[in-house]
Amino acid sequence: MIKSLFAVLCLLFSFIAGAQVVKVDLQASGLTCSMCSNAINKALLKLDFVDKVEPNIKNSSFDIRFKADAEVDFDKIRQKVEGAGFSVARFLVTMKFNGTRMLDDRCIFIGSTGLRFTNTREEMLLGERTFRVMDKGYVLPREWKKNPAASAGDCYQRIEQKETRVYHVILT
Repeated sequence: MIKSLFAVLCLLFSFIAGAQVVKVDLQASGLTCSMCSNAINKALLKLDFVDKVEPNIKNSSFDIRFKADAEVDFDKIRQKVEGAGFSVARFLVTMKFNGTRMLDDRCIFIGSTGLRFTNTREEMLLGERTFRVMDKGYVLPREWKKNPAASAGDCYQRIEQKETRVYHVILT
């Protein structure tokens, strides 16, 4: 029993160490001018794990890069955009994986973040891969309503006495 518990913990920690967020490509909705873009840019730069933000005014998007070995919190990024008076229309995450096994509709854990891949096949994730967060608040409301299966299920799981955030994602 103890050996199997130890094996499960080792496997879990290999998932944690097996990936790192490289960047987030966020598209905001509701922007009308460069001042709107500047408000989001300033808000995102206040996050302690953000290294730099490159806005693209033409596409209302932001390429967000992170500090080395920082734990990235997707909810805090979304909250900063909403706090600036806008909403997230698209949230693409690029992560560098080191052999993490992905199963359809099963969670993998990276740090304190869970990823539930939906509408995918079993696959080994190697190198940089991009996925889209499909939860409410990370896509436009009409898109979320069209695809409720992509964000079905719990958004939190209890792992070792802590609530762990689980994001519903699809590979792009």
